[in-house]
Amino acid sequence: MSVTVGTTVRVLQMDPPGHHRTPRFVRGKEGVVIGLAGRMPDAERLAYGGRGPDQPVWRVRFRQTTLWPDYVGDPRDTVVLDLYEHWLEPRR
Repeated sequence: MSVTVGTTVRVLQMDPPGHHRTPRFVRGKEGVVIGLAGRMPDAERLAYGGRGPDQPVWRVRFRQTTLWPDYVGDPRDTVVLDLYEHWLEPRR
């Protein structure tokens, strides 16, 4: 199963050493892909002088109650993050 618009994804729960672009508060959480932000150089490799093929960066929408269980705002409130595809695991 690949990542496409409408796919429910889980952000990988990992804590790699060094530079990375995925906020800790979203790791291990599920959201829905709402669009493709583009294909971009992998900032995690660039930070150390590396370069690889450009990576898809997906816009993922998360319910705030999923990210912060004690959130007291409207339960329909969401957050949208742009995340590199290699951090996303499609769910069934």
